[in-house]
Amino acid sequence: MSELPKIADSEWEIMKIIWKSPNITSTEIIKEVQNTKDWKASTIKTLINRLLKKEVISFNQHGKEYSYFPLVGEAQCVNEESENFINRVFNGSINSMLVNFVNSNKLTNDDLEELKSLLHKAKANED
Repeated sequence: MSELPKIADSEWEIMKIIWKSPNITSTEIIKEVQNTKDWKASTIKTLINRLLKKEVISFNQHGKEYSYFPLVGEAQCVNEESENFINRVFNGSINSMLVNFVNSNKLTNDDLEELKSLLHKAKANED
């Protein structure tokens, strides 16, 4: 996989909105962000511009209005970020990560059953 530009945590907030609603205007992005964050419009516009410079989003112009759309998929970014996290925190060991989460006692029985089911499916696909 070709490495994507690093997307900062604040930029992820903008990306989630654009993935959910491609061709969304900056006014709509600002309104949606301000429903959950105490960010100024100028801050949000700066984040949009950073994402444009990183070439992970682009825009269409309609008169004076711009609508933004993603150039990279959400799944691609999540996969890249997951790999980076596992490499950074667990030295690339998925096993260490899973052991840590299982031993943390923060997983519910439903979480454990879902994990068990996923592991069984992965094993079945391997055979």
